[in-house]
Parts: sequence; structure tokens; C-alpha cells
Amino acid sequence: MRLKSKGLISLEIDGEIYDYKLYQSLESLSRTKSQRKSAKELGISHTVFNRRLLKAEEKLGLSITRQAGNGTLLTKEGIRLLEEYQKYMVKIEKTTNINIAGGHISSGLLETIKHPFNTNIYSSSDRDAFELAKRGAVDILTLDDPLIAYERDIDFTPIAYDYLVLITSPNSKEIRNISDLNGLDFVNVTGSAQRLAWNTLKHYDIDYNIKYKVNSQFDAFKLVRNSENLNCFLNASYFKGNELLKFDTRHVISLVKVNEDKDEVDEFIEYLLNAGQKEIENQGFEPI
Repeated sequence: MRLKSKGLISLEIDGEIYDYKLYQSLESLSRTKSQRKSAKELGISHTVFNRRLLKAEEKLGLSITRQAGNGTLLTKEGIRLLEEYQKYMVKIEKTTNINIAGGHISSGLLETIKHPFNTNIYSSSDRDAFELAKRGAVDILTLDDPLIAYERDIDFTPIAYDYLVLITSPNSKEIRNISDLNGLDFVNVTGSAQRLAWNTLKHYDIDYNIKYKVNSQFDAFKLVRNSENLNCFLNASYFKGNELLKFDTRHVISLVKVNEDKDEVDEFIEYLLNAGQKEIENQGFEPI
């Protein structure tokens, strides 16, 4: 059996992904030794609890529980699963500081606003940050674009709105309407919300060319401004530019709560959704 941690979001076992509810069930069962008592503790029916275990065993191809008299115990394999889960829970619970990783725009926002919390913030692409979240290395994942969450059916919390503006090279021709974008060269920023711009151009049958790919919007900005006849769509919260696609590219800046058991995480998110909205607006984002 090959284990790979996905943090509190899930755990991958031999290519199959199991969410944290399975591990909650195993943890409860290890204490109560009774499926009925564990089901009651978790607020679900005995049938649902039993089906959760049987479904996991069917996917794993091995037994994770065994009958012992009138009770139920974990097998060696079940204990291994629970220990793997608990190992990563300890890893992300060991400090009251809130560890945050996310896209350059969303993490940059949290770095600049004033708040009464102790945070460690790491900036990268959405996808690189998601890899950290899957390993349970952070408490909160921030997303410049909620696409990753949509693709995986992960709950996320919007904290602000943003949109994209067109940045052009010095002395480029004036862009007045969408048709003026036909035939132009662009810089693509990996993992950004630019997909909204590309989808819009495709919708209007605009022929465009991706000439360069970079990992940071700030790198894209420098590349465009130091080139001739090069263009890029970047977040309006950080860059001033042509608002041609403002309404087509409006999107949410969001958070994914990775650590469900750290009180500071809930308090931080609650702050951002209430008192922190004014701070968010002051940084050039639209409040929720």
C-alpha cells in the first residue's frame, strides 16, 4: 500500500484519493471500538458510517477494520492509515502562527493589509501553493484564480474581487475595441486568471499569439514594458492599464481552509470577511 499525503484536504493511497471524513471515522473508531458509537459521535447514521468504511476497503482492496466480539477494531492497515493522517495533523497544528501560501496576487494582498494575526506568507503560483497545501504544509491556501478549486470540487471562500487590464509596450498602437487585439503578441502568466481573457478573445474570434510564458505577473509587466509590440493582461489591483475586458475578466480572490482544527484560521478568515474588507478595498481590490 503506497501512501501519499494530501493534507487535510485528502490523502492519496495507490492513486485513489480519500477525504478527511474517512480519517475522522478511523480516529473515532479507534477510541470507541464501536461503529454505532462512532456514527453517533460524528452525527451520521450507522449505515452511512459502515458504508464509508466498506467503500474505502473496496477501493483499497484490503480490510481496514475487523470484528471483535460485539465491537469493531482497526486492522494493521487501518492503523497505518490513521497514523499517517495524524502525523500530518500534528505537523500543521504545532504552531499558533498561520501559515499561508498562494498565488502572487492573493498572497501579496494578505502581506500588505493590516491585521492582528501572526502569519507566515509564502508567494508562488496557485499550482505550486496547492502542492504545499496537499502535503499539509500550510494552514490556508490563497488563490489568484479559483479554477483549481472548481476543478477539484474544493470549497473556497471569496474575500475580494479583481479584474484584468491590458498592458501594452511603449509606443504600441492605441487599443480602442476588442477587434484591435487581432494579430497581437501576448505574454502568458502561468496559473493566473488570464484564462478569462483568452476565453474572451476566443469567443470574439480574435487571432492572438502567446509569444512568451512566465510565472509571475511582475515578470510579465517588466517584459512587456521593455519590449516592442508586446501585450499582457494583468490584475487591476496591482497594475494600471486598459480596462477593455473589465467585465469579462472579473473574478474572485479566494482562500481555501486547509487546517480545519486551528482556531486562528477561522478567526483570520472571519476578520477578512468583515473588518478586513476596508483594508482589502484600500489595496485596490473590490470588497465582497
